[in-house]
Amino acid sequence: MIKYEESIPLISELRGNAVAVYTMTQGGAWANVSSRPDLDVGISNGMSKASSLGLGIALGRPDRRVIVLDGDGSLLMNLGSLVTVAGQAPKNFLHFVFDNGMYAVTGGQPVPNMNRIDYRGMALAAGYRSAYEFEDLEDLAMELPRIMAEEGPALVNLKTAPEPAEQGVDQTWESNARMPRQMRNVMAALQSEPPQR
Repeated sequence: MIKYEESIPLISELRGNAVAVYTMTQGGAWANVSSRPDLDVGISNGMSKASSLGLGIALGRPDRRVIVLDGDGSLLMNLGSLVTVAGQAPKNFLHFVFDNGMYAVTGGQPVPNMNRIDYRGMALAAGYRSAYEFEDLEDLAMELPRIMAEEGPALVNLKTAPEPAEQGVDQTWESNARMPRQMRNVMAALQSEPPQR
């Protein structure tokens, strides 16, 4: 099993100038290592919508890589996004799924049918260009540079250690205002950097 605190830095190191869209448990670990918070959007109050928001950004800026850091519980609540992403086929879309078999931020309840879901297979069946699964950090570290350089849409399922979050979801007026503020920051950053050809 892979741990969040080991895998997230690997992704961050290779992100370059990619926009990162993250949800729930991934947010805490990502915020600790992100080198470009001006290109980060967290969706802690919109569980299951990271892939949809990431797709919109990828379509709006096809010259810019978009990395989605999704949870298995979140993806299960929006499985249709796999088909939508595949139908649009953004070459700049990379979808990570942190598969810990639980809803970590709501108390560690198991996701339906845990340990029997094939996210990699679902992504391929939906029409993603490629999909991968990793249980070992060394294998991930070896393959990740190649995967992140490939055209998408691609999905990377990471079998992560099941650890309930120490803190639940931040449901406050401030947390509800955070995502729109982050989106404005990302839009400003993308406008200040001309499209790459």
